[in-house]
Amino acid sequence: MICRKTFSLHYCVFCLGFSGVGSDKVLVMEGDSVTLNTGVQTKHQEEIKWYFNNTRIAQISGDLSFICTDVQCNEGTERFRHRLKLDHQTGSLTIMNTRNTDSGEYKLKIFSRSNSEKIFIVSVSGVSSAERDEVKTVEEGESVTLDPGVVKNPNDSMTWYFNEILIAEITGDQSKICTDVQCDERFRDRLKLDHLTGSLTIMNTRNTDSGEYTLQININNSSFSITRVKRVNVTVTAVPGSDLSSAAVAGIVVVVLLVFAAVAAAVVYCRRRIHTAVQQDEDDDGNSQPDPNGIPLKEDASLNQPQAETASKTI
Repeated sequence: MICRKTFSLHYCVFCLGFSGVGSDKVLVMEGDSVTLNTGVQTKHQEEIKWYFNNTRIAQISGDLSFICTDVQCNEGTERFRHRLKLDHQTGSLTIMNTRNTDSGEYKLKIFSRSNSEKIFIVSVSGVSSAERDEVKTVEEGESVTLDPGVVKNPNDSMTWYFNEILIAEITGDQSKICTDVQCDERFRDRLKLDHLTGSLTIMNTRNTDSGEYTLQININNSSFSITRVKRVNVTVTAVPGSDLSSAAVAGIVVVVLLVFAAVAAAVVYCRRRIHTAVQQDEDDDGNSQPDPNGIPLKEDASLNQPQAETASKTI
């Protein structure tokens, strides 16, 4: 049966033999990634086709699949170049790094024993992810709180990274902080995670805490899921009036103490040398000993006898 142009879309779908027609509205912010779910597990018997504003952009047929391989898909503007991902197990379609030009109608057609069709109305709005990034400056020793900037839903999951190191995560009712050794060594007992809002607080900040903190938010729905990324660049500065870190100050203190100890030892050594020299120059009464060069030699008595007497003794 051929549908007339005057018939509505839903009526045409009915004529073509499709069932389960429905639509979901998906609101995303520019820069987010969104996954449109098929809700099925392919068995290589179905044929799945995706359309954007009636232009085919992806397809799975048996063991074969393609994404934007024809001119129609790119429309001469290469609209989705390297930004589409097709799940071979489910046929779900992911649009990465969304742009406002991605807004429109995405139609899913599943050809099997019972054909079905679903429509997603995607609206991309708001500022880009780059414009959502924040910069925070804090003095060393203070605390800083990183806010997700969104209202957390119970089904949402949030994951915090520091320079690509996983430091905290919330999944459902479960939360974890510092799940690896590298994180634990750097932030030991200095991270606080708000389970209700997803905000992360860094206490007693150090200059080594400076860097990029990335929050990945996964918003889950039965028909679609959205991945949102937010970045916060944190700079920890020294306390005014102190240009040296605590480690440098400790090093200087050690050097000063060593110098003081060396000077004290030198003073003690010099005093002992002086005291020893004085004891050698004085008698028990404290008087200076006589100079050996000033004592007259004893006279030999034989030298004072008359020469004649000496001669007579000889005879």
